[in-house]
Amino acid sequence: MRPLLALALFGLMHMPLTSFGQQAFGGEPYGPRTNRHLLPAAPLETMPYVDNAALLTEDAVLEAHGQKGWARFGEKHTTYFSLANSGLWTTLPGGVRVWRLSVHCPAALGIGITFSEYVIPHGARLFLYNRSGTVLGGYTAQSNPGHTVLGVQPLPGDIITIEYVEPANVAGSGALTVGEVIHVYRADNPALGRDFGDSGDCNVNVICPDGDAWRPEIRSVACILAGGGYCTGTLLNNCANDSIPYFLTANHCLAGGDPSTWVFRFNWDSPVCEPTENAPTDQTVSGSTQLAANPGSDMLFLQLNSQPPPEFDVYYAGWDASGNVPDSGTCIHHPRGDIKKISHDHQPQGVTNGIDVGNGPADCWHVFNWDSGTTEPGSSGSALWDQDHRIIGQLYGGSAMCGNNVDDYFGRFDVSYPFIEQWLGACDSLDGLDPGYTEPGIVQNAAITSIGNVPPLLCNEDSIHPMVTLKNNGLVELGTVTIEFGIIGGASSSITWSGSLLPLQTANVQLPWIAVLNGQQQMVAHSLSPNGLNDQDQTDDADTLEFVASSPGELVTLEIQPDNYGQDITWDLANEFGTQLYSGGPYTNSNTSPIIREFCLGDGCYIFTINDEFEDGICCTEGDGHYTITSAFGTHVESNGDYGAGEVREFCIAGVGIQPISVSGGLHVWPNPVSSTLQLSIDLPEKSDMSWSLSDLTGRIVLSGSAPHALNATINVSTMSPGTYVLRAVAGHQVFSTKVAVRR
Repeated sequence: MRPLLALALFGLMHMPLTSFGQQAFGGEPYGPRTNRHLLPAAPLETMPYVDNAALLTEDAVLEAHGQKGWARFGEKHTTYFSLANSGLWTTLPGGVRVWRLSVHCPAALGIGITFSEYVIPHGARLFLYNRSGTVLGGYTAQSNPGHTVLGVQPLPGDIITIEYVEPANVAGSGALTVGEVIHVYRADNPALGRDFGDSGDCNVNVICPDGDAWRPEIRSVACILAGGGYCTGTLLNNCANDSIPYFLTANHCLAGGDPSTWVFRFNWDSPVCEPTENAPTDQTVSGSTQLAANPGSDMLFLQLNSQPPPEFDVYYAGWDASGNVPDSGTCIHHPRGDIKKISHDHQPQGVTNGIDVGNGPADCWHVFNWDSGTTEPGSSGSALWDQDHRIIGQLYGGSAMCGNNVDDYFGRFDVSYPFIEQWLGACDSLDGLDPGYTEPGIVQNAAITSIGNVPPLLCNEDSIHPMVTLKNNGLVELGTVTIEFGIIGGASSSITWSGSLLPLQTANVQLPWIAVLNGQQQMVAHSLSPNGLNDQDQTDDADTLEFVASSPGELVTLEIQPDNYGQDITWDLANEFGTQLYSGGPYTNSNTSPIIREFCLGDGCYIFTINDEFEDGICCTEGDGHYTITSAFGTHVESNGDYGAGEVREFCIAGVGIQPISVSGGLHVWPNPVSSTLQLSIDLPEKSDMSWSLSDLTGRIVLSGSAPHALNATINVSTMSPGTYVLRAVAGHQVFSTKVAVRR
């Protein structure tokens, strides 16, 4: 019998946990970590079959006819699964009660849940998880304070489990009802972990120069997860300037169901212009109250259930109810639920009343042609701003898309205004409101936000060619910045970047090649002297990046096909002297995707050990598992997984050569083999600082040193274990290497 396993779900390196929007308060569900003999299998409710292909065809037809969205990705099933009529209660030692229910949507790519009744007492928690180990929660009463419904973002897979944990002291006081199950049928869905950037390639990230004049308004826009689809909407200021979270979107977004279950994600913006990068997805508000709607202008007016907190740094957009024809138009939106984009029309808009593009007739502003960017399904409800940075409408529909940026229609705000005046006030037009959460501006501030173009494992390479992202966090244009960089413990270099970065803009800066030694390395890049002046905020000046370098080396791949109980699997790889080099496991249960790890190994022999806690291997009773260890030299280890409690396999690698690195100068090492003292010298025309290291054949540094203003060194190897090592020396911006044998 398996013991109770305290699996730390949120800390495992290999668990595919995803950052989801609703506010969760930690903890672990019992299901994925508890002895399956102590906690019975959850009862399974199977939903009706959904024809994914037919729904995709419907979507394509609607889009071709100019119906922008809500961007549907799921089909909703109405249900009534409660704590009383469904699932299974189990009482654990200590009196904790656990209710579990599994839901199956055949052929679904993911499943979302809406709780039409959500009452969680103090101390209780709600979790949702799939068979691959991805977990949502724990949700508590504070996840949607003051309200008794909750919408939850989808989890990947066709089966998910709902788990409610109730302490003994509040037994019987909770109430949960699953009112909707959402069958996800589209792969282009951020909630399923698909790549951001799936909208059309003509869309423009808001961090790009196109967004420079619109920084405040960008902060007012949110992506809406509305039932089984996406829309966009915008926070509105009111005449009292009191930060009540009024919110404007499109009436046709009600296809996503009750707004009280919607989730509003703010600040999902790429931090760089190109290439698009991801951003945190946890700045969300859960739930809203519908205040007004008008199909005649496709307007939906909401109040969010809670005010976005100060750390979200939101903005409340201004608006104009005059009906005056604008000179230009700007739209900020989330096409297909993607990271936030911006579109511009530099010409006056037209007036088209009573147009019907699939959601009934509406009075609209007509965007004849987008000069940059476009809109797509999911952009629905996004605001249209005029040249004075005031909202004049929200997106109704149209045929614009990449390659055909014409004919979009926005419901007119002046037509909507009589329906919402009682909340906004009778001021007819209004500028936006910045609540002033941000600290006073800093004039000169250059930041390094990331280091890229460096792999985590540098195999058989002796140098890196990093790229850093430079950002202007100051209030004035940035023209020059000094960037210092290097490997910690080694020499540093610097370059001067010059160009033009407006406030909040970024630029990718290619650094020169950097020579590296073997072993664990840490690179640092640091910005200095913006515009030749002192940086007024040095907290964001530097970034670091860790990686492992191993040369000479061969890329070796371990591939494990687990059975249904990856939680039993652990392994390690050691060298011929028994020193552990790599290890892994345990993994998640019910995840039969291959586990792949890469190593960089040199000439030598190695010991691979794999263990199974339940002592049944991975081949037979719980699934058809196996594993291999391969490299360019062939297959070194192959196992059918029938190893019971575990097995030990030895293999050797021979023929890994040392890449020639420098042809100028010469490296001299003697005696070799060596037992106690090694002499090192380098022939170079000019004196230089020198650093050196001795690494084992996996790249692990076992001894290192430096010789300032000298090209020779005496190295004491008497404490090193016998074996073959790689000697690396760096001098005069050149790298030298050779093998050294330590013998006794």
